[in-house]
Amino acid sequence: MAAQSICKGTGSEIDFSYFGGAESFTEGKRSLRRTTVVSPSEQDDGVSYPGPPQDPTDFLWIMTEEPHRSRRMAIMKAHPEVTKLMGYEPLTKYVVLAVVSLQLYLAIYLRHTHPLSFRFLFLAYAVGGTTNQNLFLAIHEITHNLAFKGINANKALAVFANLPIGVPYFAAFKKYHIEHHKHLGEDGIDTDLPTNFELLCLNNVLGKTFFATFQIFFYALRPGFVKMQTPNRWHLYNVIVQLLLDYILVHNFGIRPLLYLLFSSFFAGSLHPCAGHFIAEHYVWDGLGQETYSYYGPLNILAYNVGYHNEHHDFPSIPWTRLPALRALAPEFYDILPSHPSWPMVIVNFIRDKEVGIFARAKRLAKNSKQKHESPSSSSSSDRE
Repeated sequence: MAAQSICKGTGSEIDFSYFGGAESFTEGKRSLRRTTVVSPSEQDDGVSYPGPPQDPTDFLWIMTEEPHRSRRMAIMKAHPEVTKLMGYEPLTKYVVLAVVSLQLYLAIYLRHTHPLSFRFLFLAYAVGGTTNQNLFLAIHEITHNLAFKGINANKALAVFANLPIGVPYFAAFKKYHIEHHKHLGEDGIDTDLPTNFELLCLNNVLGKTFFATFQIFFYALRPGFVKMQTPNRWHLYNVIVQLLLDYILVHNFGIRPLLYLLFSSFFAGSLHPCAGHFIAEHYVWDGLGQETYSYYGPLNILAYNVGYHNEHHDFPSIPWTRLPALRALAPEFYDILPSHPSWPMVIVNFIRDKEVGIFARAKRLAKNSKQKHESPSSSSSSDRE
């Protein structure tokens, strides 16, 4: 006899036997739903769980294509005027100049302050962490050539934006990030995806706390283990300019200004409110098969509207200032998608919820993979799409 249960929030009966005994995970044990829907529908009321818990021993292997290309084509057909939103944003270079100036000023200002003092650490976390996160996302914006018309001008601005980060970052990030867009979720290509080693070692509360605290190092080191790049001249420019600034700071003001910049970069990718976007963007939540999530809250003001992440993946050629206009233009496409109400709570819920963790990422075989067989979990996972 099929196991029956009531899905709270809908009042409808669901035969959980289809899910291979998943009722043992759901009956009275599921946490509150974490994502919301602006425009609830029959398919998703924004309160109940659309699907069963994911298997925590493996990633969510799927066989479908990434969703952004098809949605982009549908939006362009329904709203051809969307092309008017595309193009570069002149404001970006002025914001970058202001933020870089602020960070370098604070670094020099703290040259006589002990690195472990409350003032030093507070400024490095509250101000430095926020501004360096802003610069990470400025580089993300510039990577899509959205600050100038010319490609080299964009790259030069990215090298400049990199200065307060303390270590050369831009050149390596650019290629990896473009591949993230072109090959979203493809195993062995998209280096935004956790590795099997991370899945094995970090799939518990302690491991997730470690990951969330030191995620900046995972994003920095993981690509080298997954897919190495061939350096080009912009890698060299990035390294030379960055090391030159670091030398000037240390030579003229001592080690503390450089420590402030490095502390700021660490906090920017650690347990910081703005760092919630790293986890919010592509981790799978609430039994959904959805690969990308947006966030429409106030922290977008500090983060180049990166919270509009479905919108960004659908139209990478639309700059940060016009992403809200894209959403307003096509609400029938975006308001029905589950989104996150809070970046800080994303971090908290990622750590404490059993239903989300390192495993909660959608993966697909690379298009050029010679593997003809399905992943052990691909059949059941793709059925939930």
